[in-house]
Amino acid sequence: MRRWNGWGEDSDDYALGDDARAFLKDRVGAGTAPRDAVLQQVLEALPASRLPSGAPFETEARLRVLHARGQSFPDWVALRSGRVGPCADGVALPSSHDEAAQALASARRLGALVVPYGGGTSVVGHLAVPPVDRPVVNISLERMNRLLSVDDKAWLASFGAGTPGPQVEAQLRSHGFMLGHFPQSYPYSTVGGWVVTRSSGQQSLRYGRIEQMFASGRLATPRGQWSVGGVPASSAGPDLREIVLGSEGRVGLLTEVSMRLRRLPEEESFHGVFFPDWASAVDAVRAMVQADLPLSMLRLSNEIETETQLRLAGHPQMIRWLQRYLGMRGIDRGQCMLMLAVTGTLAECRRTRRDALAIAKRHRGVHVGKGMGKTWARNRFRGPLLRNALWELGYAADTVETCVNWPAATGLMRAIEQAAHDAMAAENERIHAFTHLSHVYRQGCSIYSTFVFRSAGDPDANLERWRKLKSRVSEAIVAHGGTISHQHGVGVDHAPYLPAEKGALGMDLLRAVARELDPDGIMNPGKLFS
Repeated sequence: MRRWNGWGEDSDDYALGDDARAFLKDRVGAGTAPRDAVLQQVLEALPASRLPSGAPFETEARLRVLHARGQSFPDWVALRSGRVGPCADGVALPSSHDEAAQALASARRLGALVVPYGGGTSVVGHLAVPPVDRPVVNISLERMNRLLSVDDKAWLASFGAGTPGPQVEAQLRSHGFMLGHFPQSYPYSTVGGWVVTRSSGQQSLRYGRIEQMFASGRLATPRGQWSVGGVPASSAGPDLREIVLGSEGRVGLLTEVSMRLRRLPEEESFHGVFFPDWASAVDAVRAMVQADLPLSMLRLSNEIETETQLRLAGHPQMIRWLQRYLGMRGIDRGQCMLMLAVTGTLAECRRTRRDALAIAKRHRGVHVGKGMGKTWARNRFRGPLLRNALWELGYAADTVETCVNWPAATGLMRAIEQAAHDAMAAENERIHAFTHLSHVYRQGCSIYSTFVFRSAGDPDANLERWRKLKSRVSEAIVAHGGTISHQHGVGVDHAPYLPAEKGALGMDLLRAVARELDPDGIMNPGKLFS
């Protein structure tokens, strides 16, 4: 069963050994295990539903709590402490577009606000329920989780918008196809959620971001049904798919999506490469992507993240042998690890691997083979489980991510980490900040930073500590010209920083579009803009 107050299933575990615990203590200090609330306490404290008797929504307390929050830091603190806060008064569980449209119409008749729910994986507050004196309902698309059709000539497939990643790929595989969208939230995040948050998968270098995959969609809006897209390309005015992409539920419920497919590849392998320093590593990665090598992934960890991953890996003997080998090849302190993936035909993979490793060698990179790559690929969706383990030891964790052009990349990366250190120093606390480039483009890269700090032991103090951290690093991103989000979306956490990127006229345009499709303003209020 899925955890109600964390990531993964109840049986999932991310063990941290003695070496990992000593590393954390050295970097941020000793943590104190928290006293978390139990589900029964939360259920007993939940206010009664404000929906009238007979309303077509489920009002059972457990169901409401299970749809109340996502995976943002405020969500995490709320659930762990038992202070759930504002919660929807009812939940609809439609299994078709028509049922979703009926649920939306019912909400509108009741004067209720609507918070759509997909996989519950949002890390920036997309599921936040506003504290208002009127009913709020969740419309969950989790039952709309199947493949609806496959066109094997056009290479298109339609899905219910609530279909999670593993079911997308499993249902396509039997037809010889794949989508290839693999965000870290892949086990639970949904195809519709990917579209409305403009998601990006780990292997987008080959398969593209979600905007390249999204062919067409069907929505239930407060003003009626709306369909967008449907042809390979068009010059007939603005592309209305763009209104849906990144809309975060503000314009309606995306209920069905049609996606562009790929044939299953013949071969795929992941490889580890180590560089002596950050400058060499960045130059190598930039050279690879600008050479248009058909790689499926380039993921570069800075020196702090490289050390952190190796120390937390739990294989000290193996890591010692690795360091001995790297030392003989001239790589010691300050080393940076690159994970690269090659995907395609056998001939294409051989050629791509050869060309990529030749570029790496010119920049003093050392290939350590496929063993480390296999381990990374096998565990790549387990990373969020680390947050559970850290919390139980008395540590909090959060992330930020952005995207910027190559000339600004290193400066912004250092500024983000420094802003995090400054924010915690003001609290007389230390923080462990580390970064990787998660996605690369000819023009620039995505910068993804993780922060680990001691829990304050009190929910309010934890939230205040996080708010100061979030604001400092977000201000650093904006000051360096980065986007406030490359792959997580805006939600409520990033909304204050969106005007700096979109401009006043751009924000007016977003509000006008939402107002046109949702004249009463009932759709997911507070997300993108107030």
